[in-house]
Amino acid sequence: MGMTNLHENAGTWRLGDLTVHRVGLGAMRLTGMPWDEKPKSREDAITVLRRAIELGVDHIDTASFYFTAQRSANELISTALQPYPGDLVITTKVGAGRSRDGEFSFARPDQLRGQVEENIRQLGLDHLDVVNLRWGSGMGKEPGSVAEHFGALADLREAGLIRHLGMSNIVADQLTEARTIAPVVCVQNRYSLADREDDALVGLCAEHGIAFVPFFAVTTSVPGAPTPGAVPGEAEVAKVAAAHDATPAQIRLAWTLHRGEHVLAIPGTGDPRHLEENVAAGGIRLSDDELALLDTAGRGGRE
Repeated sequence: MGMTNLHENAGTWRLGDLTVHRVGLGAMRLTGMPWDEKPKSREDAITVLRRAIELGVDHIDTASFYFTAQRSANELISTALQPYPGDLVITTKVGAGRSRDGEFSFARPDQLRGQVEENIRQLGLDHLDVVNLRWGSGMGKEPGSVAEHFGALADLREAGLIRHLGMSNIVADQLTEARTIAPVVCVQNRYSLADREDDALVGLCAEHGIAFVPFFAVTTSVPGAPTPGAVPGEAEVAKVAAAHDATPAQIRLAWTLHRGEHVLAIPGTGDPRHLEENVAAGGIRLSDDELALLDTAGRGGRE
């Protein structure tokens, strides 16, 4: 599928009083992944970031714990994009932290200010546009409660260090609890055609006008699946992709965006070609029949 202008593709949504295009950029893969055999090209990462801005991307998702021995996502963003465009929204996350040797830990509520300030320093900003509280498994054991941590971030919002608050890797009850403390502008959870556990949460976010921002949206596996081949839907995705002269990854992204106008995409890449494919996916319009086919396939053939 050829490139089109992002402004004409997937439309926009709001993060509080900030408006962003629904296709953004996740920064995690800019640095390369821990299992990569060799470091990602710094030049490619800089090119991806600058090209993203040229294509109309105005929402970049990052974190200070996105780093490898050779690269830091925040440093790459700062180097490539300063002075920042006035409409660029940078979203980051705190709660989880990572030592220089790569070990994850979780901050106490009184340590969150230090994490916020670290992101501010690395990005060269005066404040952060959106900060997600990263919760859930895989990032160290959370000390205390969501309410204590979210309350600490709400205090930092009142102090002017943060403009808006979001949450990541949470369940519906935690969203409801956090909303009694301060407004939540976005929820960032793992979600894809192959990973549908948060269907109800997508709907809850829509009810409250909260952006739902899936990560790993183009994944072809689900937690616990023994092999990628065990995941249903690949043939159906390939069929729809052929009809649109698109890649399977583009169809998976397009399906995600069709879940609701409040759903954003933040596909990550360190490859300029993949960046353009991801942005172009925002222009794919799936028919009702195609959506029904993909939806059923993604559920393993179950209605």
